[in-house]
Amino acid sequence: MPQIVRYLTHPQVLMEPLKDVRAWSLNEVGSTRVATLAAQLGSLSGTRRVISSDETKALETATPLSLALRVPLEVRPRMHENDRSSTGFLPPQEFEAVADQFFAEPAVSVRGWETANSAQRRIVDEFEACLAGPHEGDILFVGHGGVGTLLFCALSGIGIDRRFDQDPGGGGCWFALDSQLRRPQNEWKPMEALMTGS
Repeated sequence: MPQIVRYLTHPQVLMEPLKDVRAWSLNEVGSTRVATLAAQLGSLSGTRRVISSDETKALETATPLSLALRVPLEVRPRMHENDRSSTGFLPPQEFEAVADQFFAEPAVSVRGWETANSAQRRIVDEFEACLAGPHEGDILFVGHGGVGTLLFCALSGIGIDRRFDQDPGGGGCWFALDSQLRRPQNEWKPMEALMTGS
């Protein structure tokens, strides 16, 4: 029987320029959004697996949800965001310009970043590895906007394009798919829609 598989991105983070981006935490808004969803699981109530990137902001999103669902948290380090360690923190306007180039030239390492093609292969491989073999109940992946968009494009059978990125505003968005058909059933929606089942 097919399960619903959802990919959820972490919500708003506290930007700390002197700290490794991979160790950034959720800010107050992001933490509140996660706590609210954990208290009113809605569509997530049938989830039997929660699988997360090992970055702090993803873990801070996945952990309260796995606890509320009373299921173990599976941590997959290779689900991390596209590797941007070559530049470290970039001011928002500069980051957006480099991110535009990252998506526009997927075979090119923009300023030393992991290429979009490489990041897409990695996230798809991890996604498929997690879904291999039998499992019961719905599955929730918790990760990041960049690789989430690359996964969305791959599963949709479309080329890499930032037009399919989640809306600006800090993340906390999701899409769903049937575990057998492996094709997104919706474009990105805010995490609050999970509480109402929409």
